[in-house]
Amino acid sequence: MSEEAKVSKVEVEKAGSRQLRGTIAEELDPSQECFSGGNIGFLKHHGTYQQDNRDDRGVKSEDGAKKGKSYMMMVRSRIPGGQLTADDLLAELDMCDEFGNGTLRITSRQGLQLHGVLKDDLKPTIQAINEKTTLTTLGACGDVNRNVMCCPAPIRGNAVHDQMQELSQQIAHHFRPHTTAYQEIWLQDSEGEKEKVAEFSPAEEPIYGECYLPRKFKIGIALPEDNCVDIQTYDLGLLAIVENDEIIGYNVYVGGGQGVTPAAKKTYAAVGLKMTFVPADKAIPVAEAIIRAWSDNGNRLDRKQARIKYLVREWGLEKFKAKVEEYYGNPLPDPRPEEINDVNDHMGWHEQGDGKLYLGINVENGRIKDDGDLQLKTGLRAILGKFKQPCRLTAMQGLILCDIDPADRDAIDQLMVNHGIKKADELSLVRRFSMACPALPTCGLSVTESERVLPGVIDDLEVELNKHGMQDERIAVHMTGCPNGCARPYSPDIGLVGKSRGKYTLYLGGNTLGTRIGFIFQDQVPLEEIGTTVSPLLGYFKTERTDSESFGDFCARKGLEDLQQRATV
Repeated sequence: MSEEAKVSKVEVEKAGSRQLRGTIAEELDPSQECFSGGNIGFLKHHGTYQQDNRDDRGVKSEDGAKKGKSYMMMVRSRIPGGQLTADDLLAELDMCDEFGNGTLRITSRQGLQLHGVLKDDLKPTIQAINEKTTLTTLGACGDVNRNVMCCPAPIRGNAVHDQMQELSQQIAHHFRPHTTAYQEIWLQDSEGEKEKVAEFSPAEEPIYGECYLPRKFKIGIALPEDNCVDIQTYDLGLLAIVENDEIIGYNVYVGGGQGVTPAAKKTYAAVGLKMTFVPADKAIPVAEAIIRAWSDNGNRLDRKQARIKYLVREWGLEKFKAKVEEYYGNPLPDPRPEEINDVNDHMGWHEQGDGKLYLGINVENGRIKDDGDLQLKTGLRAILGKFKQPCRLTAMQGLILCDIDPADRDAIDQLMVNHGIKKADELSLVRRFSMACPALPTCGLSVTESERVLPGVIDDLEVELNKHGMQDERIAVHMTGCPNGCARPYSPDIGLVGKSRGKYTLYLGGNTLGTRIGFIFQDQVPLEEIGTTVSPLLGYFKTERTDSESFGDFCARKGLEDLQQRATV
């Protein structure tokens, strides 16, 4: 077999892309309707996906002919730890009006997305993000280390949260792509861009090499008492171990991942396995050794098998750890006994520990927009424009306003009331712990709705919970429009995965902690029947639960057969 035959077409394209340049600069020409070929994949590394408005598919023009695809771009900003300034967020809100579809989306991985950006506006949009904010889109997508997740709570009473946030920034910087393609294509004038791209001179990519990684790589940092960023669902998770109000090191988890391809039985969702403990100052060297071990030994022929979770399970954790030790240059100890034991959504008003307050605002499914009585976009502009608070994005698609003077609390509360923005205690826990992927109409992979229908599903579940007197129960519900897992649907108490138009695979037995993969309870559940399908199980849970047992833990304990029998009673 030739060497070229041992890697996928995508690997060959990346190797010949001139460090992710391809012919992107040429296809920016307005005469080109859309991007084509390998450029579509290269663009992801620059932080943008080509999409089309699926609501327009099949729509007929005035002469009765079907319209072609309405191409558009999604542009994602990379925001390590979810940290951004008030001016950053205000600028992105302005850009969603100037270049996008009028909405700004907080992602489930602490990023921001602009949707509906026309191809002709792509370069001005990326330029604006780089010129008007402290953010970048480079490395937000693609076969590189993606956005580094971290608990966003701005706790100032001790150094722990600041140490975690600092590590997220350091990791993001260490694993950034070094290619100069981004600056040349997006940040220079057209003439300079063409000259630079034409005279390509490769930069050193000390970690990624000419082909970058086999697939995307995700890192998260959390605490045992607050796994709000779901670190076990990522390729690499770092669980901070604290002694005397200081992080002494991290338990390292490897091999998590949520993506599944239904037609490929060899694919599956997995939670990360606890591999080792590393001192705080060794976290980055060990992370690099893990990435190098996977990059050099992972599957570059079959992209469906390319994520690190498959290598870890093919080899076994012991063999994989031994390979990491080779790259690291030293033996690695056993992990510490500490385990993930709780999670916090950080919504509502909280003391920061330094005399100031922070406020968590629930943004349902992450979509910042004005819609009827809820004028969220206008309200956030008013609050941020007046008080200029630093901001943090949560992994549950919420927003935290930091460093608030207690004297400003009443004024902020009033602005929220004026714009129809509900406080945390006005929302049920099932709504606060719910999230969805964008799905239709922007995602090309989605088979059915997600973001646009989950609020109605939560309405139905609230009715059923109230019926059973369980309105205060914390239950996490994640929904996706396809099995790719962008909203982490395989690990919560209730997972809803789009299977066909208007129908979902219902998963049970995960948990709010994100430490366990659920099981399929029922396939092809119609959207309108989700609430009534779950209702008898909620009643069963109420009567048979043990003390403080969660719904997900209860379902895992009872198992599929027992729950199916109860559901038919």
